[in-house]
Amino acid sequence: MTKTLVIAEKPSVAQDIVRALTPVAGKFDKFDDHFENDRYVVTSAVGHLVEIQAPEQFDVKRGKWSFAHLPVIPPYFDLKPVDKTKSRLAAVVKQAKRKDVTELINACDAGREGELIFRLIEQYAGGSKPDGKGLGKPVKRLWLQSMTPQAIRDGFDALRSEQQMAGLASAARSRSEADWLVGINGTRAMTAFNSRDGGFFLTTVGRVQTPTLSLVVEREEKIRKFVSRDYWEIHATFGAQAGEYPAKWFDPKWKKGEDAEAKADRVWSLAEAQAIANAVRGKQATVTEESKPTTQASPLLFDLTSLQREANGKFGFSAKTTLALAQSLYERHKALTYPRTDSRALPEDYLPVARKTFEMLADSGMRHLAPHALTALNNNYIRPSKRIFDNSKVSDHFAIIPTTQAPSGLSEAEQKLYDLVVRRFMAVFFPSAEYTVTTRISTVAPHSFKTEGKVLVKPGWLAIYGKEAADEVEGGKDGDKGQNLVAVKPGEMVNTLAVDPKGLKTKPPARYSEATLLGAMESAGKQIDDDELREAMQEKGLGTPATRAAIIEGLLTEKYMLREGRELIPTAKAFQLMTLLRGLEVEELCRADLTGEWEYKLAQMEKGQLSREAFMREIAAMTERMVKKAKEYDRDTIPGDYATLQTPCPNCGGVVKENYRRYACVGRPADAGGSGEGCGFSFGKSPAGRTFETAEAEQLLRDRKIGPLEGFRSKAGWPFTSEIVIKYDDEAKNYKLEFDFGDDKNAEESGELVEFEDASLGPCPICGAEVHEHGSNYVCSRAVPTAAQPTPNCTFKSGKVILQQPVEREQMAKLLETGKTDLLDKFVSMRTRRNFKAHLAWDKDAGKVNFEFAPSKFPPRKPAAAGAATKTGAASASRTSAAAKKAPAKKAAAKTTAAKAPRKAAAGKAPSAALAAVIGTDPVARPEAVKKLWEYIKAHNLQDPQDKRTIRADDKLRAVFGKDSAGMFELAGLLGSHLGGE
Repeated sequence: MTKTLVIAEKPSVAQDIVRALTPVAGKFDKFDDHFENDRYVVTSAVGHLVEIQAPEQFDVKRGKWSFAHLPVIPPYFDLKPVDKTKSRLAAVVKQAKRKDVTELINACDAGREGELIFRLIEQYAGGSKPDGKGLGKPVKRLWLQSMTPQAIRDGFDALRSEQQMAGLASAARSRSEADWLVGINGTRAMTAFNSRDGGFFLTTVGRVQTPTLSLVVEREEKIRKFVSRDYWEIHATFGAQAGEYPAKWFDPKWKKGEDAEAKADRVWSLAEAQAIANAVRGKQATVTEESKPTTQASPLLFDLTSLQREANGKFGFSAKTTLALAQSLYERHKALTYPRTDSRALPEDYLPVARKTFEMLADSGMRHLAPHALTALNNNYIRPSKRIFDNSKVSDHFAIIPTTQAPSGLSEAEQKLYDLVVRRFMAVFFPSAEYTVTTRISTVAPHSFKTEGKVLVKPGWLAIYGKEAADEVEGGKDGDKGQNLVAVKPGEMVNTLAVDPKGLKTKPPARYSEATLLGAMESAGKQIDDDELREAMQEKGLGTPATRAAIIEGLLTEKYMLREGRELIPTAKAFQLMTLLRGLEVEELCRADLTGEWEYKLAQMEKGQLSREAFMREIAAMTERMVKKAKEYDRDTIPGDYATLQTPCPNCGGVVKENYRRYACVGRPADAGGSGEGCGFSFGKSPAGRTFETAEAEQLLRDRKIGPLEGFRSKAGWPFTSEIVIKYDDEAKNYKLEFDFGDDKNAEESGELVEFEDASLGPCPICGAEVHEHGSNYVCSRAVPTAAQPTPNCTFKSGKVILQQPVEREQMAKLLETGKTDLLDKFVSMRTRRNFKAHLAWDKDAGKVNFEFAPSKFPPRKPAAAGAATKTGAASASRTSAAAKKAPAKKAAAKTTAAKAPRKAAAGKAPSAALAAVIGTDPVARPEAVKKLWEYIKAHNLQDPQDKRTIRADDKLRAVFGKDSAGMFELAGLLGSHLGGE
């Protein structure tokens, strides 16, 4: 009997599919990596299992960071398994190659990325042929808008053909290959350019990432160049028989001109403002007014980008967080429809489903939502409307709305997002809010003052958000915003009770938040506030709704941007990259609108209106052009808007200016008695791959030191933290920049006395003396030479940064007082490079600061006992018997496996006295001894900063090593003689 293989994107989706199909297709048997019944085999990926790479003959392993081997534009792409998921890939491929599997169903997420995940797996299973052809078995597409069981069954009844998906598949492959070509070639070319004067400065660029960054940098440049101007508004209070009302002066003849900051209610001099105030003060005014009704419709339904923007503005959720919550509400709770959508409308046949959703909400226990749903049902609000139901505005997916399934067990964040979607869904069906808007002009010839009143008459959809009435619109106090107005009789003259000029300043444009950056990405940088216009621009945006969150997170991870509150601020590294790209005239990576055109072409390809070959030819040509410009650039520096530091050159007192690569002395100008030539003093802007902010460079030059700073990387790629100092070099007869790792033995050997400038943190746990900051460490005052005690006699020292975790003064004070710090969560393992959490605690036996890990929230595993083995065997036998009904006896018998014997732990051995002084006296196996030794080395900053593989021995390690230093690969061998005579 032949079967159909269903490949989902995630295990949870595979389980949902099995649950949905069981009532109609029969019971499934569960195996290690798939489910199976008479008709279907259901398995899953875990996201991307395969990635593209250039074939070996078209790429190089050595010298890839030089221009000699660029550009890399292979005629086709090979595939390689993602390392972390090789076993899952093998399991999926094994099922796909089965002879009884004659058809495949792509059940990955319904979008471009889901299409790519499946296509690459299928191509890999077919032998990774260059033509992209896979196994040759028929393929159909499951296209889901919702994860409810009925929606899944409906999807299986309406599977799409391979021909229908050809455009999406071409766009998916083209997007992936274009990102590879631009990202790999761009990154290698810009890195080669930045590293050609020595060193290695990794400079990452991306087809969508870098133009997005350009938006943030351009906004920051406008803010920095902005010059604030003083202006005045004239505010008045008028008295009528019925009471007082505020108003604001304006010029009725004003017309918009070239000055973007000019407005009808602004004057640019205090004298003019006072003249207007003096002219009307104490006089009577005539009054004219006009009242008219107006309505305000609710915003459109959410697509992903508008949901991310709203959640960022209301709750401060990042785009990544909002996407994760929406995905959880879709997959796990089945409460929302598919979230990765760019549509804000519903299909025209969806009216019955919308009504059922309102019925579910009305019957639900959600008291804050149910009354509004009941109101809509009772008043027949759920009616056809082109604003809501429009097939022309629905592509592969429709807007994000609640499903007919009421959720339960939501987290607080999930509930907030669910409520946001439900309220918007209900609001679009409710009537528009109705206002009466009154515009009143009070005239004291020849000056006019305006007051605007806006009264909410019928709340309509605003009732869902709690605005049942509006006696006064919030903020309506200055005559220029909506408020209730006191009545003025026809022909009544009013008195000017008070009039005052109000001095204000123009403000620079606001920095991007994630909400506003998402909006800018959606319109490729064009400022568009109207929902309908934004829809028209969507096809030319940066990235897609599904990828924008990852693009923003990537820029934050690469340290091109920082989050401060809700603001996104570009770093010096970002400015340096944009300066380079502009200098090289690589417009395609500088201009958001050009990248928007690429996204539009991919959308055309999805619709079958553009060929894949034509698109890739254009991308290859752009890649060649980009590399050529970097390779052939022959000027000494890159033109740019560079800073001049305030602190003079330490060598000659000249002016220090920034250029593309360095801060360099340019000498004193001739009018100040100088020659106008520099003395040769300079320092690099990006030592060890970390770029100085201008303020940091200023501080370094002023104080001759800065730090400790994080973010440096050694030549081997390891992150490290260090102070930076500027010291005089006798040989060069000038000052130079150096790393200072706070090696206190230098002071001891030179006899230089240390003077502490900070308050004591607490008593030393070894000798009771005071502990202070010194360089990059916290040290006992008796551990370094001081005036009170020139010869050190204590060993207490602990780093200010340990495994990339900054240890603040408060935490060290707490350790000295209580024995340990709070739980710190920014440690990064040297072995796995993963974050971990731990307390720093004083280890009395070891005589040092050690890690103390919080108890695991998971209970320890029970050892494999006889009873457990029997239970396992029984479960295995049960599965075997089920399989045996459909397979020969030999195969069934092969399924039974013997229980593995538990692994025997290595016996511990007593350490020697020398080793015990470092790792403690408990018996220990050699691997554990090496691990503890490494903890000691890291805690005491004993790695050579120039070569992290070399360990510089302190007094304790010297007794273990028998020498002043040792290589990291020698450690295990050196410990042999110190472990119970091993």
